[in-house]
Amino acid sequence: MNEPDVIQLDIDPVRFGQSFVGSEAFKALFQEGMELIEETAAYLDGPGREESRHLPRQASLIYASESMRLTTRLMQVASWLLLQRAVAEGEISPDQARSEKNRVRLNTPETAATVAEYEALPARLRELIGLATRLHARILHLERLISEGEAPVQSAAPNPVADQLGLLQKAFGPPQ
Repeated sequence: MNEPDVIQLDIDPVRFGQSFVGSEAFKALFQEGMELIEETAAYLDGPGREESRHLPRQASLIYASESMRLTTRLMQVASWLLLQRAVAEGEISPDQARSEKNRVRLNTPETAATVAEYEALPARLRELIGLATRLHARILHLERLISEGEAPVQSAAPNPVADQLGLLQKAFGPPQ
């Protein structure tokens, strides 16, 4: 079946988002994201809290703001992953997911820390920030691919030359 056959048969193309959220790759991404969230929560509630107590005042403030940014980023990731899983499992329709996406903002929070301030943070926090930033970037990329695939297909722009030729053929008949 070639491309004109597909167009003539009105067969819809497979949407990336629909196929991806039901794939093993999505399940692995979901597992990775949830594990990172659990690891981060365990660190921030345990060893991270203890490490932050031993930091100088300025570094402690940077630790607090960077851990809030990290938590925010991971909650955005979790919301997106859960929303996509709900679509994959048929709990909500893709249309419902699109309306819910307005609540799930995948923005990229900027860091206010300088390189020196960042390097003063505990190594494990820096590692978690790096892992979360990488995961967030992958999800932003996937979201763009999914959103582009869900956009309605635009019909070709009218061709003024073809329109004029059509009018001429109607008026004078086909070329001899």
